[in-house]
Amino acid sequence: MRPLIDRVAPGGRIWRWPGWWPPRPLVAICAALVLCAGCEPSAGTLVTLGGTTTPGTPGEGLWLEFRDAAATASEGRIRMRPLIYGQLGSEEQLLSGLRRGRIQYANLSAQVLSTVVPELTLLYAPYLFADAGEADWIYDRYLTAIYRDLLAARGIHLVTWYEIGFHDVYGREPIVSPADARGRRFRIASSVNARLFAEAVGADVIPLGFADIVPALQTGLIEAGENSVTLYSRTGIAGEAPHLTLTNHLLGISLIVSDKRWWDELTPEDQRILTESFPSVARSRAVVRAQTDADLRDAAKLGIVVHRLSATELAAWRAATAGVTEALLEEIDGRSREIHARIVAATADSRGTLAKSLAR
Repeated sequence: MRPLIDRVAPGGRIWRWPGWWPPRPLVAICAALVLCAGCEPSAGTLVTLGGTTTPGTPGEGLWLEFRDAAATASEGRIRMRPLIYGQLGSEEQLLSGLRRGRIQYANLSAQVLSTVVPELTLLYAPYLFADAGEADWIYDRYLTAIYRDLLAARGIHLVTWYEIGFHDVYGREPIVSPADARGRRFRIASSVNARLFAEAVGADVIPLGFADIVPALQTGLIEAGENSVTLYSRTGIAGEAPHLTLTNHLLGISLIVSDKRWWDELTPEDQRILTESFPSVARSRAVVRAQTDADLRDAAKLGIVVHRLSATELAAWRAATAGVTEALLEEIDGRSREIHARIVAATADSRGTLAKSLAR
């Protein structure tokens, strides 16, 4: 039988313990291990990335490029956790996670972020920009600063824009004119701009999440919708609705954003590394546009029937949706009219600059 050893407890009580008492240094080490159990290393910066990208798309490539560039520039001190394939849920869930501090970076469409900053809805007004070059000019020179301020007031830091591409109309049957859309069961995102566009062409409006589009086409719940070429051609939609009409009626845009509270607590060096590591807006535009061009070239292989519009046909789409912008301005209010006035002035500026350039 092991000997008993007396120990005096606080208050003078004597406890008798079996014959071995751990050395004090060992007790201290065990206590430290218990306290630290489950703790993550404090060194470095862990960044959770949230997205809903699809493998093999430009979006996936840009996220992974960001991960690798930040790790290299920080010599491994900045560690990325890329949950970019929808593991964290829908865009709405990503936005909630970002605002709760559970996600540090996210790629969110202007439509989803418009629930926080309604003025973002204006960017989806039909035919706001004549072409991609005009949109680039206005975004870079006029829109970035004002939207960064609007988002900052809501606790969100705008890192950069991420272009989705011009939206076109797709259908199980050809929809070449607004009259062809009349009465069609038309899928829309849950945003006011999408609803107003579909109503303007006389479609039967069916709000659905992106993940529900293919099943809804298969069951006949919807017959048509609108989206960018890259999100249409390689996500299963084209296989169910092979007719694509190049209306180019709005420029789809996403925003790369971070939790501003978290961002403001970073060191200036980490802010610099993260800002410079994400591919520039010029690069993301080039990648997305190259993919769009490739998909249109390979349309036959992808089973897509492309309908290119004449000037007269395009004018019909413009005329049918001409009242949508004013309706948007009335619904979203805020600083939307101020921003719209800036866009109108910037459009004149960009076209004047182009005219001068061509005259040289």
